[in-house]
Amino acid sequence: MSCAGCVNAVETALSKVAGVSAATVNFAEHTALVEGEVSDHELVRAVSEAGYQAAVLQGTDDEEQKASQEFAHYRRLVNKALVAGAIGVPLFISGMAGWLPPLATPTGKTVWLGIGFITLFVLVYSGRQFFRGAWTSFRHHQANMDTLIALGTGTAWLYSMVITLVPHLVPSIAQHAYFEAAVIIIALINFGSALEMRARGKTSQAIKRLIGLQPKTARVIRDGKEQDVAIGEIGLDETLRVRPGERIAVDGVIIDGHSSVDESMLTGEPIPVEKHRGDEVVAGTINVAGTFLFQSKRIGADTVLSQIIEMVRRAQSSKPAIGRLVDKVAAVFVPAVLIIAVVTFLLWFNLAADERVSYAIVAAMTVLIIACPCALGLATPISIMVGVGKAAEFGILIRNGEALQSAGKVTTVVLDKTGTITRGQPTVTAVIPVSDVDEQTLLQVAASIEAASEHPLAAAIVQAAKEKQLELSAVSDFAAIAGQGVRGAIGQDSVYLGNAALMQAQGVDVNALQARAGELAALGQTPMYVVRAQRLLGIVAVADPLKPDSKSAVAKLHALGLKVVMLTGDNRATAQAIAAQVGIDEVFAEVLPQDKDKKVAELQQGSNIVAMVGDGINDAPALARADIGFAIGTGTDVAIESADIALMRDSLLGVVDAIAISRATVRNIKQNLFGAFVYNSLGIPVAAGALYVVLGVLLNPMIAGAAMAMSSVTVVSNANRLRWFQPQGQ
Repeated sequence: MSCAGCVNAVETALSKVAGVSAATVNFAEHTALVEGEVSDHELVRAVSEAGYQAAVLQGTDDEEQKASQEFAHYRRLVNKALVAGAIGVPLFISGMAGWLPPLATPTGKTVWLGIGFITLFVLVYSGRQFFRGAWTSFRHHQANMDTLIALGTGTAWLYSMVITLVPHLVPSIAQHAYFEAAVIIIALINFGSALEMRARGKTSQAIKRLIGLQPKTARVIRDGKEQDVAIGEIGLDETLRVRPGERIAVDGVIIDGHSSVDESMLTGEPIPVEKHRGDEVVAGTINVAGTFLFQSKRIGADTVLSQIIEMVRRAQSSKPAIGRLVDKVAAVFVPAVLIIAVVTFLLWFNLAADERVSYAIVAAMTVLIIACPCALGLATPISIMVGVGKAAEFGILIRNGEALQSAGKVTTVVLDKTGTITRGQPTVTAVIPVSDVDEQTLLQVAASIEAASEHPLAAAIVQAAKEKQLELSAVSDFAAIAGQGVRGAIGQDSVYLGNAALMQAQGVDVNALQARAGELAALGQTPMYVVRAQRLLGIVAVADPLKPDSKSAVAKLHALGLKVVMLTGDNRATAQAIAAQVGIDEVFAEVLPQDKDKKVAELQQGSNIVAMVGDGINDAPALARADIGFAIGTGTDVAIESADIALMRDSLLGVVDAIAISRATVRNIKQNLFGAFVYNSLGIPVAAGALYVVLGVLLNPMIAGAAMAMSSVTVVSNANRLRWFQPQGQ
């Protein structure tokens, strides 16, 4: 693909293939992401029939092959630029210095004919791709950058040959050859394309770094012997040894030994994590100290690293709304430029005096050269690629360009409490029985009923009972009551454990402990009443401690101008206490899981853009309802789950980073688009002769070629500035 105009042609060709549900073409990376029930062969054939070439990109080997092919293409572009420059620059200097004979003389005619054939060779060698691309586009009833360059340089060379062979066709004052202009334009565009490709290569560093995390070999124990095998030969449930300093090859579970593992590639956290028997290890992470054996559980494309690479690649290939709009503009841009060039030629031909033919050709050629929409096509995808890659560096996995664009527009952030603001690992803080019940009896009943529950608070109560070595009773007819608690039966007695709403629904009087429950809730603890056979036994209080960085994260969200809301099923007093500790603006407590999405919908009223931060599973309805859903967690727990943005580290600072990166990326896109539109808006009138009216000069086509080439380099360079962006959460 040579310009943004090609994007629409390729997307259209792919979309027409039976079974394709969506096709997105990334001009910056020269890739297409296709969804649907269709074979690779049909897609490649559709692209070929549209006048382009394609190959299927799968796995890290293909990435490396793609990188080597791009480098080879870069070297070819540089060589073509050097050859064209070596001919064009001396010609230009000789012409300016007056060293070349006039066209009208016999000697001049011979010399200029020789120059014509030499420059024809340059056009064939250095500019072949432009003429071939223009012809292919013409056969498919399309027009692209190649069309503009081929028409511009081809017209210059053809006009020069005509006046060399039959100079009397135009007045002597208009007898100017533009051989040097044609080849220097080709040199400049090739050189600009090479610089652009070099800069574009830097934007995909995120993918290259991720691929580089995958070791080529691993030490496997087979038949009692250790041997190094290629990564592709490792099977499931094989035993592997990892030594200090080595990267872990595949995902698995430690079966012997212990160590500390650097998981910064996964979570963005630089501090190594202690790993023991039974703990998971992930491909690409580094074993810092110690030796251990682990059993492979996920290999190949199923590893977390492979999923992250695929997610980053898909996100980089996707388009936000602003990108799709630019593609629509680019699709009609080249035909519009062709019309402008024709109009420019006709105006000069009819309004100019003696040099009207020469002026008309120069002006039309300059319009064609300066107006190539490369910068316009690169403006959005190049920034998306860098932004998504930058986010991945900090453990932020963005699903698509739309999510990256939308995250920066968020006005309200809704936070779940448990596991988001708090650690999600609650502990029992108080056991308060009524006067005629002892603590052990109360805790034993509470733990027995909670043993069947999967709630984090239940696990804390059961753990407390185990620590006191209490024997749990058998429970029958267990059921969870959403947003209120649990019920079951111990022997013939019904047992209830839950909040005041559950007690009220069961007609249990809790006045004796209500004040004490309020005090506990005010401290941020969750008091739960325990009832057996309709008799209140007491309160078990559980507290989920705050994450150490929750308060600073909320402060940084406020610094970004955002409203922060807590949405939790916990009781109001506990929620208010937690909110007061971290500085949250508004609290919705005692909200049932099925009602969370309704609260999010209420917050979306007006012009509010709402982000929901939760665990990605329990909060699924609210995450789906929100404009942007953040799944927060650690390691594999959130690896490519359901939200728009997955945070691999267990910290709200990831939300701060994601929003900051989004805003920086969108700002960068707008800068690129502004520059591209200003360039074309000013460049085309100037090329058409606007300066002639004011200053009496026409824009030199060679300057137009240099400007066109450098506009793309400028856009790519501006996008690369994002690589040095440091979000606030770091």
